[in-house]
Amino acid sequence: MTRKRQLKYYQLLWLKHDFPAGLAVFLVALPLCLGIALASGAPLYAGLLSGIIGGLVVSLISGSALGVSGPAAGLSTVVAATIISTGSYQAFLLAVIIAGALQLLLGIFKLGTIASYFPSAVIKGMLAAIGIILITKQIPVALGHTEPDFWRDGFIDLVSFKDIHGKPQDLAELFTLGAIITTLVCLLMLWITKQHFYARLKRIPAPLMIVLIGTLTAYLYTLLTKDSDNKFIQLVNIPQNIFAEMQFADFSAVTQMAVWKNGLVIGLLATLETLLCVEAIDKLDKHNRITPVNRELVAQGTGNLLCGLLGAIPMTAVIVRGAANVDAGGRTKLSAFTHGVFLLLSVLFLASVLNQIPYPALAVVLLATGYNLTKPSLYRSMWRLGMKQFLPFVITIVVILLTDLLIGVCIGMLISLYFIIRNNFKIEFKVQQRKQHETSVYDIQLHRNVTFLNKIKLRALLDEVPKYSIVRINGSESDFIDYDVLEIIAEFKSKAHDRHIQVELKDIPSVEIIAHH
Repeated sequence: MTRKRQLKYYQLLWLKHDFPAGLAVFLVALPLCLGIALASGAPLYAGLLSGIIGGLVVSLISGSALGVSGPAAGLSTVVAATIISTGSYQAFLLAVIIAGALQLLLGIFKLGTIASYFPSAVIKGMLAAIGIILITKQIPVALGHTEPDFWRDGFIDLVSFKDIHGKPQDLAELFTLGAIITTLVCLLMLWITKQHFYARLKRIPAPLMIVLIGTLTAYLYTLLTKDSDNKFIQLVNIPQNIFAEMQFADFSAVTQMAVWKNGLVIGLLATLETLLCVEAIDKLDKHNRITPVNRELVAQGTGNLLCGLLGAIPMTAVIVRGAANVDAGGRTKLSAFTHGVFLLLSVLFLASVLNQIPYPALAVVLLATGYNLTKPSLYRSMWRLGMKQFLPFVITIVVILLTDLLIGVCIGMLISLYFIIRNNFKIEFKVQQRKQHETSVYDIQLHRNVTFLNKIKLRALLDEVPKYSIVRINGSESDFIDYDVLEIIAEFKSKAHDRHIQVELKDIPSVEIIAHH
């Protein structure tokens, strides 16, 4: 195929498949970019800018044909906490730059397999906890509370009403009737989009439909109510000249430990979410294309470096956008690039239209996103898998809600490690005891990998062997036997004569016993 014919082929492919798919993804991404920025406590333009960078830059560097990048709901709680803990949005942007640099290094040094070392139960627990926090944070917004306190020191202080002073009537003053009506209408629309008859339409994505109906409801409410006591429904406020309002990283905050800690946390979580997402999207690809994970991390790292430099919130590959791309018939990465072009055009020329969107409509979109992360069916599924999966899952959720994401994931990892260690104690050797005439015979079969974790149980077993017994230790099935275990066997054999114990070893390497005086 000549270059000219190849170019024409891709033009036809873009017009027939990637252009309509890019438009569909744009319609899904637009309300999510705004909503996630709202949930993160960041300027709303920062969410749009993150989506633009994900579309125009990351899509070109990435090796994923169908993946789409942008701001992720899974990072919103971390972003909100980081902005508060670092003291300013500018210092937070420096943490985003650090996160991008970490991802870039992981990709360059081909460490994209890092996600495989995190237990599935812990990752699911992390996402479920994020869903709970996301839902809780959006309830005040959905009710019209103009200044909910975002996550500070954990779930308990997630929303504090310091101005109530114990008076129930003051609580009502925090909410607005217009916001509540808009939220109820949007929730009804959300329910409708879940019905079978709506699925046949497939033309208008559910998030966009919710935003359209919410915007119309808010407009009619302000048009029909003329009572001066009615409070105004909060609307999106995108600056007409987005480039004039951009904030940039404060590099003087580089000495703050909070900036480095949060940067590493954001980078790690963004990496995990991206790798899990591209794996899921690859499974949806009808052409069975596999995304090169290290190249994806280079792309994401570059994107997040730009986000930090230009004032945007961090991004990941996002499964909602990727799935929308697959459903709309996207074929190549040009669909993700096209969605970025549409986002850029909407910011440049449709800011006044975007500013008619009410916050409660975005809150309902995020309530749905949070629910999808922490569905009751997820808890039932984890329960059916048994305690080895369910306990790390639940403990991760509880600790994250009471402390923060990093501590919760670490505790979840420790619980999972406990089950792994306990399982190792049980499976790495098998013992059969029998009688040969009047003599007790112990046949010990070592399994494939015998590590130092097994030495306590093996030592206890050998110490309990009675006098005048026969012990046969077989290592023929073992690929690896730790030196600590070999030393215990060697010590037992050297002292067995004193207890009149006959020791027979098969495929057990001999080691020198080092005495300590």
